[in-house]
Amino acid sequence: MNNSLRTLCLLFCFAGLWIAGCNNNSTSKNDQQTAVLHRQPFLPLTDSLSQSNAGDKAGLYFRRGELLARSNLHELALKDYQQSWKLAPEEFTGFRYASTLSILGQTGQAIRLLQDCQQKFPANTSFSSLLGELYQQSGRLTEALSLYDTLLNKDSTNFEIWYEKGLLLEKGKDTTGAIQALAKAYQLQPVNTYALELAHLYAESRNATALTICDNVLRKDSSHELLDPLFIKGIYYSNMTLYKKAIVQFDSCIHRDWKFTDAYLEKGIALYEQKAYDTALSTFQMTIQVSNTYPDAYYWTGRCYEVMDQKDKAILYYRQTLALDKDFTEAAERIKRLQ
Repeated sequence: MNNSLRTLCLLFCFAGLWIAGCNNNSTSKNDQQTAVLHRQPFLPLTDSLSQSNAGDKAGLYFRRGELLARSNLHELALKDYQQSWKLAPEEFTGFRYASTLSILGQTGQAIRLLQDCQQKFPANTSFSSLLGELYQQSGRLTEALSLYDTLLNKDSTNFEIWYEKGLLLEKGKDTTGAIQALAKAYQLQPVNTYALELAHLYAESRNATALTICDNVLRKDSSHELLDPLFIKGIYYSNMTLYKKAIVQFDSCIHRDWKFTDAYLEKGIALYEQKAYDTALSTFQMTIQVSNTYPDAYYWTGRCYEVMDQKDKAILYYRQTLALDKDFTEAAERIKRLQ
């Protein structure tokens, strides 16, 4: 046998082994899934489904899918939801089927199913809400915004859609539009989630309305446990260069939760901006003690060492920053400048 023929034979052998291995893996997986369905608590439903005269098979598949989903067996649950949907395309089945597709990362399929459900059940806004989320996750922001606008044209009192639209506009860097949408959501449903998201945007925009909203939330906080209103007030004061007032707020956060790393970091930055470098350095080092995988804390520690003319230490901390976040361009640029 010549060399080329021998090589060809070997290739066919390897291909055969690979295909056999794939088939074995597939068979093994199917056997494992079958075994799962024949144990408790799934067995009674599996037995019922195996009977040729079983009534309401769609309901049986759905109930077994629910049990599987609660056990985090989403691949098996998906098959049952799919069967249930084929037999009886009901609203609750469609939503659970689409949600499971989303959980398993089958976003395109989930979107197509939700679009179908929108047509079948136009009064159920749950499909539209989930569809909007999936549009956002897959980067289809224009379609998500168009969807939200369509829903709001039908019902301008839908505070959940106003909130989702606000988050979408914030992601798209449309701060003015985001504030308007979130303000509408908050007006319709004055809950803390909406209040604090809106206050955060006001704080970043240097709008004192942030303080009013945060104070309203804090007045209702009888347990004195909330951190976000205090933190947002600190961010507002920092943005206004009122650093002493900012530090008071960040200290209040730390007093309530000594592990609140963002409060240490922002306090350190406020101290740094006041040229209190020694105190800022110790604050950033405390941030690292609380969370040693926080790249910003290493970066700002490096900034302190750099301004204190300890270049070797600065470079060391910038390198640690990049070890934690290779895309931290500011740290890379400072290393180049110092070297």
